[in-house]
Formats: sequence, C-alpha cells, structure tokens
Amino acid sequence: MTLRLVSAPPSFSLFSCRATASTALPPPTPTPTPAPTLISSIPQSPPLTCALHCPHFQSCSGCTHEFNLHRPVILDDATNFFRKHGVSDFTFDTCKLWGWRCRAKLAVRGSSTEPLIGLYEEGTHNVVDIPQCQAHHPNINAAVELLRRGIIEIGVEPYIEDEGTGDLRYVQMAVTTYNTSLPAAQRYKNGKVQVTLVWNSRNENSPGSDKLNALANFLWKNGGQRSRLHLIHSVWANFQTSTNNIIFGNKWRHLLGERDFWEHVGGIDVSLAPSSFGQANTRAFDALLRRLQKYVPYESDVADLYAGAGVIGLSLAATRKCRSIKCIEINKESKASFEKTIERLPATVDSSITWHHADASKEPFLWLLGSDVVVIDPPRKGLDASLIDALKNISSVERKAFSSSGSSNSSQEEKRPWVLRAKEDSVQIGSKPPTNIAQSVPQTLIYISCGWESFKEDCKSLLSSKAWYLEKAHGFNFFPGTQSIEVLAVFKRGPQKKKQGKKKKKHLQGAVRH
Repeated sequence: MTLRLVSAPPSFSLFSCRATASTALPPPTPTPTPAPTLISSIPQSPPLTCALHCPHFQSCSGCTHEFNLHRPVILDDATNFFRKHGVSDFTFDTCKLWGWRCRAKLAVRGSSTEPLIGLYEEGTHNVVDIPQCQAHHPNINAAVELLRRGIIEIGVEPYIEDEGTGDLRYVQMAVTTYNTSLPAAQRYKNGKVQVTLVWNSRNENSPGSDKLNALANFLWKNGGQRSRLHLIHSVWANFQTSTNNIIFGNKWRHLLGERDFWEHVGGIDVSLAPSSFGQANTRAFDALLRRLQKYVPYESDVADLYAGAGVIGLSLAATRKCRSIKCIEINKESKASFEKTIERLPATVDSSITWHHADASKEPFLWLLGSDVVVIDPPRKGLDASLIDALKNISSVERKAFSSSGSSNSSQEEKRPWVLRAKEDSVQIGSKPPTNIAQSVPQTLIYISCGWESFKEDCKSLLSSKAWYLEKAHGFNFFPGTQSIEVLAVFKRGPQKKKQGKKKKKHLQGAVRH
C-alpha cells in the first residue's frame, strides 16, 4: 500500500544530484548517492534539476534559496578558506537533495477545523502550513496529513500563543529507517514515523487529557502496525505549559507503539529517545561518519567531546577497534540512549568505554589527557573559550602529563565537585585500560561543525598557536536549500610540514645519473 492514501508523493524522483564539469546532468534516476567530488569540478550554472520545486518557498522560513541545491553559495568561501590554510583538495558531498529531513519540529496553530502545521514565517510567529514540504521525508508529510485529519475529527484546539490556551502546541516527527526485514535499498522509503505531541498541560492527568488520548488512538488506529497503511512507529506526549519559546517541557510519556527508536548509522545500531538530539539528515550523517572513521588509527584512545548519546564514539569503538572511548556530554537525557546503544554493539568490541555527564569546558585538560584522538562536535556557536585555550596549549599539557606521571600527587583523592559529579553520573563498559593513559595527549583533532562562521574563527585561533595544522577538510550537504553546510576538518599536531615531493624526485633522478 502506498502513501498516496494519505499524502501525495513529490512529483519528481527523490534522487541525489551530482554536478560534474559537463554543462548538463543526466535525467534524474533513483541511483545511490555518489561519491563526493572536488569543489573545482562543480559548474557555476547548474541545470534546473537541482532546483527546490517547493510550493511553500518564500512563505516558509525553512529554505533560503530555490536553485543550485547541490552547491550552496557558501562553498566558494569554504573552498578559498581551506586552500588558504593548506588544504587544496577540499571535497563536498552533495548528499540527498530532496526528502532528506528525517526529523522535524513543527508548530501547530490555526483552528480545530483548519489547523496549520508548519514553520513560522520569517520574522514572525505566523505559522505557514507546509503539507508538501520537499525537504521532509515523504512519510513525515504523510504523518502530518494524518495528524491534520485527527485534529479536525476529534476537535483538538491548536495552541493560541497570545492567550496561552489550546491543546496542541507542537509536534515532532522523527523517521526511523531501521527495518532489517526489508532489503537495504527499500528501508529509507519505508521509514516509520515517531510522533511526539507537545501538549499544553502539566501532565497526562490534567484537563484535556481525554483529547490527547483520543488523538493518539486516532493516529495509531489509522497509521499503526495493524492499520491498512503502517506509517506510525510510535506516539509520545510531551507536556509543556511555559509561555516562552522553548518547545519541549521536562515530562515525557510513551503512549502507543514501540518504545525504542532505532537507527543504523556509522556501522552501529543507535537508540534515540524523543528527548535526545538526533541529526535531521540521517543519510548525510552516515556519510560523514564513514569518512571520519578513516582518520582514526586502529586501537586509538579517543575522547568524544559534546558527545550527545555517544554515536560518534561508539561507531569508532565498533569500526576502529579503539582501546578506549571517553564520551563527555552535558545533557543528562542522553545517558539512557547511550546505555541502550551499548547493548547492541557487536560482540567483537573490546574497548574500555565510558560516558560522563559533564561540561567539557570545565577542566578540559582532564578530558584531553589519555587520548590519542579527540573528536569535537560543538553546537553552532562553536567551541568554548576554555577548550580552545587548552587545545592551543596542548604542548604544555603534554609536559605536565609526563612530569606528573610518576608523581605522588596523581594518587591524591579527587575533591573537585564537577569531577566528582561526572564520575557519579558516568557509565563504564569494559575493563581494559588504555595504554599509557598518563602520558597520552591528542595527536589528532577532528572537528565537526554545523556553524561555518564560528568554525572559521575557531580554526584560525587553533592554527595561530602553531600547535596544530590542517591536514584534511570535507563538506557535507546536511541542509539542502539553506546556506549551511556540515564540515569535517582534521587537524594534526605541530606546524605543517612542507611538501618536498618534487625536490625529492629531482634529487633521486640526479642520483641515478651519477
């Protein structure tokens, strides 16, 4: 049974466009995502097959440009920046251009007879209805249409901001493409949607809970496992009564369907609770993880800062046979997802794995010591100043590590409160200790960034210290239709070594003549 019973699919194939040096692209076909290409090979005037084709463009604030989805304008700046700093082979993966968004938070406004489900108009709190969003996974659009029918049939009142009244404030739609019963090629298009209803009440016992349960039952009856169209993975409720702009409250309840939400990325099965952070572009994130893994030597000791549920660190434990993985995350809600993901790691994983509920900006030296590789994936604002300072002064950290390795001070009782809290809230798997933990400091720094401007500032600051140099950089089209890209940058310790390939070759030729 197709999704046409609920919502019409896009009028064009959801293919991933790869621009080449030719003046025109071949007709769109549902082929696998191509390998990333050098930026220099992408033409300046691509064909209309890379256009958005969205009826909501301009009224909706989600996308900022309509054409050249495969080549955000920001790429020119990125290419020049990396070339200036020693990386001439910067690549960009265009990824999937339509139907890529697998996680969406949408406002619900309007009336019970004409609900509006979408995003705010730019600069306002007027919600634009986006039933045919071309960025959404098609099943999100189908689930939104089903929700609309339920709101009308049951008489659910959308939230009225000015008055603080109404029932349904927001909805989060998250698609899982994890389904081992289907061939791999069919899993994405048959993804199931986890629906979280953000309800304007304190808890499930507050007035109006009857409508919440009725709406959840409607979604499950018409889109659940036993319905004609199995579209819904599960239904959750979040309770929020605050008058600010924060979408979620602190109380979550599982109502119907499967409790656990799984996805397969980076070579591992990942558990994601509706309250934990998850990448919106599942396929692009998987491509980034596969590329990142190549820069981590086997049997490394890895520190994963801003780790979330530990997806990056755990994928490295599974694919690079790391001696140790140390995940540091400030959001305690991520702990449960981390613990569930660990349960599904391959039996071959023999790493010492820890997860710490801690702020990586406090005592960053503590988290850097004992690691060969440090992976950082900060929020859009970039790195905290204290962490930048620690990385810039990594040589002094190394000297302190060596000088204190045999000192009696290292065995003193830990009294710092934030360190004690991190230990109390930590999760530890495996008992194999890292090698030379006291002396080890990072030799490789892998920086993942979703904020281009903040990355440039952090990068220039790190390079100015001469403690690091840029070795490689790659871009990923995580958000087609916007001016944002995801960057994977690999730094190595020390000043950049000059390439002497030509001179060496010439010297060898001279030696042959003699």
